[in-house]
Amino acid sequence: MSYQEKKVFVSIISSLLIFTLYTIYAVNNAEEGSITSASDFSFWGSFILVLLPVSIVAKIIIHIGFVIFNKIAANEDEPSFEDELDKIIELRADRISLHVFFIGFILAMIPLVTDLPTYFTFLLLIVFGFLSDLLGRIAQLYFYRKGV
Repeated sequence: MSYQEKKVFVSIISSLLIFTLYTIYAVNNAEEGSITSASDFSFWGSFILVLLPVSIVAKIIIHIGFVIFNKIAANEDEPSFEDELDKIIELRADRISLHVFFIGFILAMIPLVTDLPTYFTFLLLIVFGFLSDLLGRIAQLYFYRKGV
């Protein structure tokens, strides 16, 4: 497995863990009824505003840990450059990720124009934001293994 494949694999696992653990934590610590309340947007706003920095900091720490662990275990340094293949793979994976998020954004607007509760909008935005990151990383792993 190449360095890039290992890095993407660790990113997939870390995204799953961070999102799952934070979601469990936030839901368990939510006030009664704040998740499904049609007028209380403070839970959803704080959920998103806290998830972003928590996710960024955790991913930075995990990436540093991966580089150190990979150096110790495989005696392999992080590549000092990106070749054209790496850039093409990243662009294609980003395109897939953006398409998934765009579909989720459009679907998240449906509760606002129908009689569905508005918390579905936030729920769809969060789920599709996570799915877009996850599917983008899976696409990256697929492109590294199968080629572009």
